[in-house]
Amino acid sequence: MLYPLKFKPILKERIWGGDRLKNLFNLEENNSGTPIGECWSLSAVEGSLSVVENGFLAGNNITELVEIYMGDLVGDSIYQKFGVEFPLLIKLIDTNEFLSVQVHPDDEMAKERHHAFGKSEFWYMIDSQDDSQIITGFNKKLTRKEYIASVKRGGLRSSLQYVDVNSDDFIYIPSRSLHSLGKGLFLVEIQQTSDVTYRVYDWDRVDAQGKGRELHLDLAADTIDFDADPLDLELLPIEEDEVQELTSNPYFQVNRFFLTQKIEREFLENDSFRLYICLDGGVELHTLNNDSVHLGAGEIALVPASLPGVDLCPIGKAKVLEVLNPQDLI
Repeated sequence: MLYPLKFKPILKERIWGGDRLKNLFNLEENNSGTPIGECWSLSAVEGSLSVVENGFLAGNNITELVEIYMGDLVGDSIYQKFGVEFPLLIKLIDTNEFLSVQVHPDDEMAKERHHAFGKSEFWYMIDSQDDSQIITGFNKKLTRKEYIASVKRGGLRSSLQYVDVNSDDFIYIPSRSLHSLGKGLFLVEIQQTSDVTYRVYDWDRVDAQGKGRELHLDLAADTIDFDADPLDLELLPIEEDEVQELTSNPYFQVNRFFLTQKIEREFLENDSFRLYICLDGGVELHTLNNDSVHLGAGEIALVPASLPGVDLCPIGKAKVLEVLNPQDLI
């Protein structure tokens, strides 16, 4: 019988990273000295497959599990659509500097160019600094020609839309939208399973050998939706022990809970796995089969689609995100 699954964190060094992930996972200094910017909490990206760390399935990776359990794990409709590839990638991100200004292709472009999925994503800010910002597009309408001219003359920075950001802000970023994370942020990123990124600008950073990271200016110019308006941050006042829907888009739905008491979640009306991400505090997940798993801050669990429900039991108080595939996807 399947049960709620936890996975070993996959840590990624990034030149813009901070030290919160190192502290969260009680790590010593990494050998290279490069900061850890990302934890891939659940990944089906080739070369970075998440591995179960609890129960009798410990040691199996996410793709092996989908191959064996198919619809019982992810949901029958999801399995028919995606096969053995788990459709979502979940990350924790810690920024000490701005990330590159970037854009991701949509499904059609990604399939044609890379035989991959596109990348739409969602950010939830766990913590921020007083001066933290994100970039959500251009501050004025630009044509493709004007954009290319701005990049060539080094003037792109002045054309970007900078937005102040605070803890508990969130934003959905559809593919083809120019964006970037600023410094001092700790957040959850929920996205399609894709690692296709086109860098437009990297703040003139260079490595120890004086070499900058690769840019993808032509691919980005063909990808950016120049008709799109700048994206807006959202903030929804927290309500205790209520289901608060933050986004429902073509790829995933995200709900938030601020738990002070047990909440029962029944899954009979949706043929989908559920992910639970603990943002703050601690929570116990209990099933009807008497399986249970504890999540502390920064931890994630996958509840298989075959389970009829789960009880969320906070340890004191807990802030938790719930992720599932919406009905219009499946």
